[in-house]
Amino acid sequence: MTNGRAFIGLMGKGEQTKAAILDEASDLASRLGLGGLTIGTLATASNLSKSGLYAHFASKESLQVEVLRYARDQFTDHVMRPTVQAPRGEPRFRAFFENWLAWQVGRFAGGCIFVDAASEFDDQEGPVRDELVRAERDKLESVTMVVGTAIAEGQFRPDVDAAQVAYELEGILLAHHHARRLMRDPMATERARRAFERLVESCRANPV
Repeated sequence: MTNGRAFIGLMGKGEQTKAAILDEASDLASRLGLGGLTIGTLATASNLSKSGLYAHFASKESLQVEVLRYARDQFTDHVMRPTVQAPRGEPRFRAFFENWLAWQVGRFAGGCIFVDAASEFDDQEGPVRDELVRAERDKLESVTMVVGTAIAEGQFRPDVDAAQVAYELEGILLAHHHARRLMRDPMATERARRAFERLVESCRANPV
């Protein structure tokens, strides 16, 4: 899986500079936490001047919001676009899970930036929390739509609650993040896949 730097060369010089900064900032936020990402910490990590960074970001908060938007675009590139290339129905649902799992494991050095940021900002009203909520709603809506196609294709039962399945899928991925990052459980990914298979089996119109 390629990272964000692979696409920077396709942009204009100004866009390249900002995209490169956001790529560095996103990786830094995944390791320090989004709350620990400031103009100062980014300047130190990127060897850029604070004044140069202020030319791109007016404040710590605007930097954090733009980092989340950048990460959201990356999620689209690494998870959503490959997912919609899979056949409709259960194969697409499986692709979503596998792409999301790969994103969580390998896109940023410190793990999924959204999971970490959610625990930091869930009670902090403002633009950063708003951006997190927007990204989360879009993701859950996307999963719900994918499950809906599996129902429409007759592969999942017609009485399956697509929103509930999206909720349970996210629970699996959150448990995986916790087991892998905090507990350092070598079985984390295998356990996530087992849980996913049980979820799929509970939805199938004709269980195997």
